[in-house]
Amino acid sequence: MKTFWQTLQTPPAEFTLIPFWFWNDDLDAAELRRQIADFQAHGVDGFLIHPRVGLPRKLGWMSDELLHFYDIAIDEAARRGMQVFLYDEGMYPSGSSAGQVVAENPTYQCRCLAKIELVDGEEPQLTDGQNLVAVVARHNGQRIAIIDRPLDAFIRGLHYTGEGDDENAKAEDEPPAGDLLNPAAVDCFIRLVYDKFAARYSQHLGKTVTAIFTDEPSPLGRPRERGIWPGTTGILAEINRILGYDFAPHLPALWYDDEPDTAHHRAEYTRAIGLRMDEVWYSRLFDWCSRHNLPLTGHPAQADDLGAERYFHLPGQDLVWRWVLPDHPSALEGEQSTQGKCASSAMLHLGRRRNINEFCGAYGHGLTWEEMNWLADWCFIRGANLLIPHAFYYSVRGIRRDERPPDVGPNSPWWNRYPTHAARCKRLSWLNTDSHHICNTAILGASDHLPWRAAKILFEHQRDFNYLEERHLWEDAQVDASGIHIAGMHYAALILDQPPHPSAAPALALLEKSGRLIRHDADTSALELVARVDALVSPDVVAHPPAPGLRVRHVQKEGQDVWMLFNERSEPLTTRVHVTSANVLVRVDPANGRQEVFVNTSELVLAGYELTLLIRA
Repeated sequence: MKTFWQTLQTPPAEFTLIPFWFWNDDLDAAELRRQIADFQAHGVDGFLIHPRVGLPRKLGWMSDELLHFYDIAIDEAARRGMQVFLYDEGMYPSGSSAGQVVAENPTYQCRCLAKIELVDGEEPQLTDGQNLVAVVARHNGQRIAIIDRPLDAFIRGLHYTGEGDDENAKAEDEPPAGDLLNPAAVDCFIRLVYDKFAARYSQHLGKTVTAIFTDEPSPLGRPRERGIWPGTTGILAEINRILGYDFAPHLPALWYDDEPDTAHHRAEYTRAIGLRMDEVWYSRLFDWCSRHNLPLTGHPAQADDLGAERYFHLPGQDLVWRWVLPDHPSALEGEQSTQGKCASSAMLHLGRRRNINEFCGAYGHGLTWEEMNWLADWCFIRGANLLIPHAFYYSVRGIRRDERPPDVGPNSPWWNRYPTHAARCKRLSWLNTDSHHICNTAILGASDHLPWRAAKILFEHQRDFNYLEERHLWEDAQVDASGIHIAGMHYAALILDQPPHPSAAPALALLEKSGRLIRHDADTSALELVARVDALVSPDVVAHPPAPGLRVRHVQKEGQDVWMLFNERSEPLTTRVHVTSANVLVRVDPANGRQEVFVNTSELVLAGYELTLLIRA
């Protein structure tokens, strides 16, 4: 059995990157095998098969013709000891089976809530497919009818509608979106996709095929309409049940800004829809995957959808569209800045082993080698332990090159350097897996919203934290005078940075009485917040002089204490670092495993965007 230090030098292939592999052109068996061999030669021991726009029509979604090539790729991966993730949709968002759900039953089409303004006591006139939800009065007395009806919504398709390489050829098929709030429609989707995969690849599930990926499912698909809200037949009764009160009088607030408490009522409706999605969509997929030994992964539609993560065996998030950037406020501010901690916190508190982050998607042809590595390290320092590069392209022929670029793999300018990137990602993924996160501070979050202001302060002062979904306080966490105990974690300090759900009140009252609740608002200075945290949780790493660009993560792995230190900024960083309860440490380069002695409290020099490891000797 390898020792910690031996495995650190050569981490197992299990911890490989799993890139999206865009199947976006006519496929050839020999070329598939060649590309798989090329992946492995560059340190990539797995891939996620992602049928993508650009496939010829003869290779339709879930057709025998397309699945024949799945057979080839999966068999080749099995022969090589590689992993394969499956993707559950013909493009995205998930839930339509490339339009097959609606084709099977037109009533499974995505639906919505809409309003009809009524005048002079008239009654609403409904057409086929429309259902009356309620007739309610606005605050000014105007009557409106709320209806549910089919929504003109689609998902991205697998095929270009034209031929050639000009702009006119870029138009894509747009299959109709399915109704993800309708249990029967979701069951249809599972039968068309998940059951078919299980029947065909039963011998590979849990072995070569190690997960299935669901992608940003949305109850509205990609709508062509405005002025509508998520809904389906019978949705008001479900909203009332979830919220615990009659929401009908508040329906006008969804459309009219001058209604009382519009922000509150819109947030409540959105939260209830999210919880209904948990019941109808996520829980069904999670239960199916649990029964079939095929872990569910992927990510919800929003970066801070912490509640939905409980229905993933491998919770996940994604960095796309340059929403998080180096040397930019987005790295620490806004909802996208929360996504790394969202997925890793869910992993810890739900007792999962891995969490994923899709990264580099649609960052454009201007993405650099330095940015790609920065994005990976941004994820690792926040606890990610399985990265999904977006993407390796089967083909960059013609217009395919410009479909959500860049190719970060074989068609990139850095492919000859990729083994270094792949090795360091394996090393950091291994360190973040089957290890204990040393962290005693939590920030309370809602199922559909995570605050970032206190988080930014903690990051900039090297005080690590996790997000705790508030439902844990009344469902499965133990709360006492010493703090919060959940899934092996003990939080001696809980930061409240947004209004909590009323059900959390008893636990919060106990924490406040014992002095373990820290309320943070606009009047709380950064130094005051840090001082209040330090009074409850001793700092693990102290930098002098202050180093606001330095991020820190401490884990215990196989009896070893490991600190990840990441200079998140481009400017070189020099500071003295004191690590608690350590004297002599070993500094390790995650790219190659090279080691040197580091004496505690000595000067630490990090180049711009450099991540280093300190390990107790």
